[in-house]
Amino acid sequence: MTEAMHLVLIVEDDQGMQNILRILFEANGFRVIVAETAARGEQDARLYRPDVVVVDLGLPDRDGHTVITAIRAWSPVPIVVLTARTGEAQRLVAFELGADDYVTKPFSPPELLARARAILRRHVRGELPMGVLDLGEVSVDMTRRSARRRDGCEVRLTPLEHRILETLARHGDRIVTHAALIKEVWGPHRNDSRALRVHIGSLRGKLEVDPSCPKFICTELGVGYRLVVNAEDPSRSAEPSSSGHLSSTACPS
Repeated sequence: MTEAMHLVLIVEDDQGMQNILRILFEANGFRVIVAETAARGEQDARLYRPDVVVVDLGLPDRDGHTVITAIRAWSPVPIVVLTARTGEAQRLVAFELGADDYVTKPFSPPELLARARAILRRHVRGELPMGVLDLGEVSVDMTRRSARRRDGCEVRLTPLEHRILETLARHGDRIVTHAALIKEVWGPHRNDSRALRVHIGSLRGKLEVDPSCPKFICTELGVGYRLVVNAEDPSRSAEPSSSGHLSSTACPS
């Protein structure tokens, strides 16, 4: 699918912002649909099946979180939150519900466009296969639970490290929050973020060329972790944030 065929659904009630976003995406070859309410956004998502959704959280009829929840009930379409809410708690809720990215207003139009394109590229590649996972210098056979370097040397992963890697792989290139990762790996009655950090550090030591600045198991500051499908994707390295600084994807924690 070429970029000119991509359809973006913008769920935003402010007319000035609607115009800015419409001009931005149309000028770069996208087709655009605008919905002014949460209800209309959910309806248009089902009717037009967009390739990417940009949603504001402060909508007149319902909170934008309900749009994320409604769409995620039936579709994996990439969702970018574009909002004036800057709090970490708001980010966490959005990611927990299934948002793929979170951009705060005021924002850089070129940055928003770059993020939308990056998400589309990752989405088109699809979910990671549960066969062989290629992590640069190391290949992990997810079925046999074995890992080897390019030179043929075996990399020994513990059962717990395999479960963490499998959980990240099942989510493709999406962010997995600390709480969700702990729940899936250890179960609902465990809440030990320190243990998670220790095991993530161990995985990086075995899989990454430079564990101090990983290319594959990346930290989303204050949110969780993401398994990067294509470490050569320039959008995953030094994307500016809405404030002009580096994005929340960072070298490890």
